[in-house]
Amino acid sequence: MIGRKVLMKPIEMIAWFNITGTLRPIRFRHDGIVVKVERIVKVTEEKLAGNRMKVYECQSEIHGQMKCFELKYELNTCKWFLFKM
Repeated sequence: MIGRKVLMKPIEMIAWFNITGTLRPIRFRHDGIVVKVERIVKVTEEKLAGNRMKVYECQSEIHGQMKCFELKYELNTCKWFLFKM
């Protein structure tokens, strides 16, 4: 996960919650491209400027190449961000 560009861009996301309330991102739109979240490597929680956030380290095939990226979900506002790509 080294050497990726920090973007922190708001994104449109499709996600689902299971019966226990666990959140899972399914796919998102970034710069007009829809990206399916193929693999979630790690999920952590952090505080950024006092806001609790879930951090998802993910992998997907984008334009024929496997890419790693980080998604952040802001718990207070329910907003999704593409943090690193």
